Amino acid sequence: MSVELILTFVVASGLISLAPGPDNIFVLTQSALYGRKSGLFVIFGLCTGLVVHTFAVALGLAAIFQTSTIAFNILKYAGVAYLFYLAWRAFKASPVSLQSPGETVLSYKALYLRGIIMNVTNPKVSIFFLAFLPQFTSPESGSLIAQFFVLGTTFILVAAAIFIGIACLAGSLGSLITHSPKSQKYLNRIAAIVFIGLAAKLVASSTNT
Repeated sequence: MSVELILTFVVASGLISLAPGPDNIFVLTQSALYGRKSGLFVIFGLCTGLVVHTFAVALGLAAIFQTSTIAFNILKYAGVAYLFYLAWRAFKASPVSLQSPGETVLSYKALYLRGIIMNVTNPKVSIFFLAFLPQFTSPESGSLIAQFFVLGTTFILVAAAIFIGIACLAGSLGSLITHSPKSQKYLNRIAAIVFIGLAAKLVASSTNT
């Protein structure tokens, strides 16, 4: 694979990662609510989910979601149910107490798992990878599976770098918000609305869009 091709892919991946979507919105809201360190664990979870999607595309499993409406819908509605669960949790959340600076509302393990579930249960990510990655592969460049893994890894690194920047900015904003219980309440309500909006968007999705 040529250097020019990889650089083009990096630029495209960066622009895609910057575009408003479920993953970066998720990082933004969680980092603002729980701090930049918690946001990093969400990012690790999201990137783990992207690893799953990379394997799925490289091994040809993602094609099932383009040809099987049932398989697509099963995963889609699992993601919808989880997003509604997150919305309910955010709506019911109480302001964070600052009496124990080292305390976090959710464990880092919980945030990591939340990131994985958020990403893996979105079938649009598999379909996006299936449509996007092949554009940068060529049989003349060697094993297609190897190329998929290289491109998938590159995309994950680029997305992680951008998400970390978002987490740091949102975490700085969040550190100010946590001093105001009223601000936390409003932010939790906003997070709940965001989750509901993402769920509605996922419900409206189809294998053809």
